Formats: sequence, structure tokens, C-alpha cells
Amino acid sequence: MDGRRHTRAGRTGVAVGIMGLTVGLGAGASGCSGSGVAAEGVSGAGGEPVAVLRQAADTLRAAGGARAATSMEMATGGTRVTIRGEGVYDFGRRVGRLTVVLPADPTGTPEHRPITELLAPGALFMKNRGAGVPADKWVRVETATVADGNLVTGGATDPYAAAEVLRGTRTAVLVGRTTVGGTSVRHYRGTADLASAARAASADNRGPLAAAAKGFATAEVPFDAYLDDEGRVRKLRQSFSFVNGPEAAAVAVASTTLLHGFGTRVEVELPRPADIYAGRIAEGEGVPAD
Repeated sequence: MDGRRHTRAGRTGVAVGIMGLTVGLGAGASGCSGSGVAAEGVSGAGGEPVAVLRQAADTLRAAGGARAATSMEMATGGTRVTIRGEGVYDFGRRVGRLTVVLPADPTGTPEHRPITELLAPGALFMKNRGAGVPADKWVRVETATVADGNLVTGGATDPYAAAEVLRGTRTAVLVGRTTVGGTSVRHYRGTADLASAARAASADNRGPLAAAAKGFATAEVPFDAYLDDEGRVRKLRQSFSFVNGPEAAAVAVASTTLLHGFGTRVEVELPRPADIYAGRIAEGEGVPAD
């Protein structure tokens, strides 16, 4: 793959890299930052919020496999478009598989087949990518080469990368208790800094998160995180902001990750080199050239 072309596709993230939609939007990321720091003197996920959230990725690694559901929302032309994904993820090995479903095209274009995505340290593999990629081939994206660090490029945020963003938590408050999927959780709200997250991240995510810190319109990531009593993330909603073109305004993307079924066995077989598409990505289109 041509690294520079991947980077251009990554800068427009969902808008071009996956959906093939043109976005002309002048909206920044919505704010949900916390002010001050609260504390809760109980066991489990209780305690000083910033410290608890910074440890969330380590807690997930110890939890092993889980089932995951993702959604990514982006406003375009006054319409909110949502991409949904579902699959499994192994936090210990940092590999996963998602089936990503694109929204129906209001222009009447035939519906795109679901995209199969394989997540691995440093790489994203996509099948049924469309736009000229043979049906039996995978597209490989080196996550450190895309400007968003694969936080939005695939239409789904890598669950472990999402948790590692919390390592950069700057402010957080405990909103209170609620339930997610029938599980009692603590709801935290705050902001994280991508540059700080990159410095504290695992070796595999250090490069991608550093790229995101430079490539997004702002390195500040507002979030709402819901942790169970063992400190495991059950729901995580994050707001990212990127620029869709050299003269365009910032575009806001809201990514949500839901996790359940901890202990699930995850089997992911990565593509062989012969199964990976070797074509170029067309400049400005994020799709392979003819």
C-alpha cells in the first residue's frame, strides 16, 4: 500500500476511508468535559476518577476476551449517519473481529455489503472493502500511518485503542451509578489528551495515538465512560474532531463501544500476505485506483 495515500484517506476518516461520502460540515466536537475531580471511597472501580480511568486499559487486558458492539455517528448535510459494528475482541492478545454495517445510501446507490474487519496490533484488515478491491482480498492499513490512528478510519474504534485513550485522562468526575446491559456501573465524565495518552500507551498503540494527536483538529477527547465494579469498561463514548479537507471546518465524530460477555473465547486468523490487496489507493478518494 502507498503510505501517503493511506494517510490522506485517514485524514477524512469515515467520510472517505470507509463510507465514500463527501462531508461538508462546519461542526466541532461536542464538549462533555468534567470540572474538578470527585472521589468514591469504595472497592472495585471506586476511587479517584482520574486514576481509575487511566488504569482501565490494564484492567481490560487482564479480562481477556469479550463481545463488542460499536457505533460511529457523524453529521453530514443535516443528517446524522451511523455506522454499526459487532464482534469479539481479545484484550490480552489485542486482536479482534468486527462486522461493520454501513447505513443505507439515500441517493439510491446499491447497499454495500457488510465489511469484515480484523483488528491487530499496528494493523487493520478490511474485507468486502468494495470500490474496486477484489471480493476475496483484504485491504491492510498500518494504523500508525493514518492521521487518526485508526480511531475513526475503519468506521469503528479499536476497543483497546479506545481504552488506551483514557490513559491520557486530564479531568474526570463521577456522575453516579446506572446500569448498562443489566450490569451496575459507575458513570464517569471527563476529557483525555491524545498526546498524553500516546506517551502512556502500550508500544503497539503509541504510534497510532501520537498520529491521532497530530492529525485531529484537537488532541482533546471528551468522553463518558461506564465501568463495572471490577473496573472493566462496559460502555465508552468518545468525541473526536477531524478536518475534512484543507479549507474545511472541523467535523465531529462520536464513537461508542459496548463490551459484554467477558471471558468469551476469541479466535482470529489474520490474512496471509497473498490474500492482501496490493493495489494503490486513489488520491482524494480513499479507494483503489483502476
